[in-house]
Amino acid sequence: MRLLSLNEHGDLAWREFSQDKIPPYAILSHTWRAEEVSFVDLEDKSSKSKAGYRKIVFCGEQAARDNLQYFWVDTCCIDKRNNTELTEAINSMFRWYRGAVKCYVYLSDVSTSANDPRMCQSAWEADFRNSKWFTRGWTLQELLAPASVVFYSSQHKELGDKKSLASVIHGVTRIPIAALDGHALDTFSASERMAWAAKRQTTKDEDGAYCLLGIFSIFMPLIYGEGKENALRRLRREIDGLPLTSMVSVTCYVYLDQH
Repeated sequence: MRLLSLNEHGDLAWREFSQDKIPPYAILSHTWRAEEVSFVDLEDKSSKSKAGYRKIVFCGEQAARDNLQYFWVDTCCIDKRNNTELTEAINSMFRWYRGAVKCYVYLSDVSTSANDPRMCQSAWEADFRNSKWFTRGWTLQELLAPASVVFYSSQHKELGDKKSLASVIHGVTRIPIAALDGHALDTFSASERMAWAAKRQTTKDEDGAYCLLGIFSIFMPLIYGEGKENALRRLRREIDGLPLTSMVSVTCYVYLDQH
């Protein structure tokens, strides 16, 4: 696993760790926008010119405040030029988010005043409910996998965590409070888990299936270019092999055939 750290000059540096020697780390959840910092940008030292650099530094600084030296950001910790690495990363993503000590959700479309936002939740709650973050496919596992999920506004003000905002999150996503509290996902039916993702979107069609791999504890190869229906069909075959009741399997088939 490749992790980032901030040196004494505030510059970003990578370090790779074997699976059995991964240190405590924080992880960033966010929606991609223009000028995200990529692996190549860090490699050729052009990252500081990108708009996305600021939220990466925020993640590192917040990790330091939480006494964590290392952190992970999807835009620049994966070399997407390497198909083998990309496949391994996507199949490992749920585990990486679950293993994080802290998950920081950066909401670029939620604004707060200079005052403590926890004292005026009514001022930002409408924007929070309507945030693009709740509409994206990949952020579903980023909400469910980590034990500690903390939300921040675009001004880096803490809004609350998954526990304190559970009722609001449930109202937006319809995900049961028990799932938000960390109950094992396999205690929820396949059809129920699929319903949580029904209205979420991904930039690449196939990611509509791939972003659900961790939700079902499934590992399978990625074939970008196969199209969403073929990816969902392969996912359906894998789900069918899980110890589900026949009724749950049928319900899940109906969902996949209609999307």
